[in-house]
Amino acid sequence: MSKVEAEGTNGDKPAESTEKIAENIEKLNVENEEDDGEEEEVNGEGAAPSGEKKKKKKKKNNKKKKKTIVPITQIYPDEKYPEGEWQEYKDTNNFRTTNEEKRYLDRQDDSRWNDFRKGAEIHRRVRKHLNNVLQPGLTTTEIAETIENSVRTFMNEEDTKKAGIGFPTGVSLNHCAAHYTPNAGDKTVLKYEDVMKVDYGIHVNGYIVDCAFTKTFDPKYDTLLKAVKAATNTGIKEAGIDVRLTDIGEAIQETMESYEVELDGETYPVKCIRNLNGHNIAPYHIHGGKSVPIVKNGDETKMEEGEVFAIETFGSTGRGYVIPEGECSHYAKNVDAPHIPLRLNKAKTLLANIDKHFGTLPFCRRYLDRIGEDKYLFALNSLVKAGIVQDYPPLNDSRGSYTAQYEHTILLHPTQKEVVSRGEDY
Repeated sequence: MSKVEAEGTNGDKPAESTEKIAENIEKLNVENEEDDGEEEEVNGEGAAPSGEKKKKKKKKNNKKKKKTIVPITQIYPDEKYPEGEWQEYKDTNNFRTTNEEKRYLDRQDDSRWNDFRKGAEIHRRVRKHLNNVLQPGLTTTEIAETIENSVRTFMNEEDTKKAGIGFPTGVSLNHCAAHYTPNAGDKTVLKYEDVMKVDYGIHVNGYIVDCAFTKTFDPKYDTLLKAVKAATNTGIKEAGIDVRLTDIGEAIQETMESYEVELDGETYPVKCIRNLNGHNIAPYHIHGGKSVPIVKNGDETKMEEGEVFAIETFGSTGRGYVIPEGECSHYAKNVDAPHIPLRLNKAKTLLANIDKHFGTLPFCRRYLDRIGEDKYLFALNSLVKAGIVQDYPPLNDSRGSYTAQYEHTILLHPTQKEVVSRGEDY
């Protein structure tokens, strides 16, 4: 989930929904296997007289066996989850790899690292499932709910503050770079020519894995995606203990802006969206206070041992700057929310429900619908106005432009850095 210096809806006109893939969403099937019928003979009760055999015709059973998603603890009963990609620190920090004191310090945090790895493993499995069913013609609501239902099934935890969805599922299209998830009644349909940023997070005991990718169907966007993915990998490579944030931004910018993309006969430079940033992640707090720029900005703040960062980059064929625009869906209770007496009873009830189900984890209006809240918009806006809850509107570049995003969560161990959300896909 992006951090923005200046904060933006989708902008796409709603289209009529095509036939829903209810099987995929409700049953959450990840694999299909064909099971062929076999020729068999029967002679039992109801068989023909004189020992005559009744023979069934050879028949091919075209029904498909479906493997459903199961809780992750059934796959890893020892609850030890796979490590991510390890990278050594650079230059004067490379001594850490074999330093025994640092190894000892790292082992003290095994439980925390394992929580991140659990979230990361679920993230990888959910995106594999999504890629098996994602296609043009689905509504953004179907896509978001496919992701969210998969997370809930893998996590198998009723207490959403203990573990589950880390923040609302972003499915931002085209010039909308971030913070769009459909509200109830949204009929927006994914089209072949769309560029969709898929951004979702998973938390375990408040430790959030923030990871995103961009999905397209038209190969004309390949260079745009290549530029942004390369920029993210550059940011990961440069990140480390004692590294200045501005230096990471400068390296990302140099990589990103070395690309240009041709779309429909016109050539566009790929620009960094300069007011969107990566960020550090604190327990139950997706934006922990530090921003990782994607351009050189002069911020001399350093990364520190033990910190967790979301390295995310955004590239655009537009102006390279986003503004808040459109119907809001994303919200979060402020970590330092003031204690203000609320006169509206509905606002008091809503705040109590937010505290119970989300705490300071971001949420969206669909999540409020899910926990039984209704007619809450006036109360929600009053909490925003009071400064108790922060709204995060969709973030848009110029209309007609295309934006892309890639993101990984990295753990700054005392010994090495771990790209915990890395997978075979990206």
